[in-house]
Amino acid sequence: MLVFVVRRLLNLVPVFFGATILVFVIVQAAPGDFLDELRQDPKARPETIERLERRFGLNQPIYVQYGLWVRNILGGDLGTSFVYDRPVLEVIAPRIKNSMVLVLGNIVLLYAVSIPLGIYGAVRQYSLGDKAFSVASYFLLGFPNFFLGLIVVYLLLQFKFATGGYLLPVGGMSSATIDQLSPWRQFLDIAWHAVAPVLVVTATGVAFFSRFMRGQMLEFLGQDFIRTARAKGLTERTVVYKHALRNAVTPFVAGIGGLLPGLIGGAGFVEFVFNWPGITPLLIQAINRVDVYLYTGFIAITLVLLIVGNLVSDLLLAAVDPRIRYG
Repeated sequence: MLVFVVRRLLNLVPVFFGATILVFVIVQAAPGDFLDELRQDPKARPETIERLERRFGLNQPIYVQYGLWVRNILGGDLGTSFVYDRPVLEVIAPRIKNSMVLVLGNIVLLYAVSIPLGIYGAVRQYSLGDKAFSVASYFLLGFPNFFLGLIVVYLLLQFKFATGGYLLPVGGMSSATIDQLSPWRQFLDIAWHAVAPVLVVTATGVAFFSRFMRGQMLEFLGQDFIRTARAKGLTERTVVYKHALRNAVTPFVAGIGGLLPGLIGGAGFVEFVFNWPGITPLLIQAINRVDVYLYTGFIAITLVLLIVGNLVSDLLLAAVDPRIRYG
């Protein structure tokens, strides 16, 4: 097992350099750089532009810039953001924290709802409840998150126009008076603002994962070992939850590897729809402004978490399924 863990961690090295080189080159493949906007300003002084080029290394070839970034990252420095003129870690840390509010809420709801619904759909196949949720699932799967978010915002605003009060906040992460609240009230205020975006992000995920879980359960409930368990007189609860569920949940365990990078990856364009100050708007800005170190630094963190997450998934799979052994 130790050899397997060490081997997987060593795999991080080529994956890390290969992915960061690719991102570094792609981001800079577009014509121009961060200082183009300043160069087009007739009031900008040439010596100022030259000084900034030397400071950020933009007067160097791409391979030299990448080499300087690698040297810095080995010392624990992800570089300096061009836009914010601050260390990358200082810029992205608050945004990651904001995004984690949505992502953690999404993960908890996703697994808490998807697995029971999938089990119910398999055990009560073709029941009224199963058919109703199947229709709702197919409906939700047809909508991208951001489009569903726009629909939710529209409905909330219509409720506001009709009643004069908000059912749920439709934008922002907190109230304007949050600084005047106690820590506990601040937590509740942020949680209240997170309800709508979390529900939107979770909706399509539940629609997919519950259908997937239902299919897994149906497959294993039809296996010979399940019929044998029933023939031995085991209760239906034991057959479903101890024998079928333990096998059906294996793909979910394998997917845990994506949770770690997903924690910092944000909620996508839903953050734009609800004006949530998360990581996605920051990364889009970084790409538009060619803020290379900001975007590449985030990718570097994501890669490390992805490797570690996959390692954790493999170890958990071995714990769940005794047939899996790592040498």
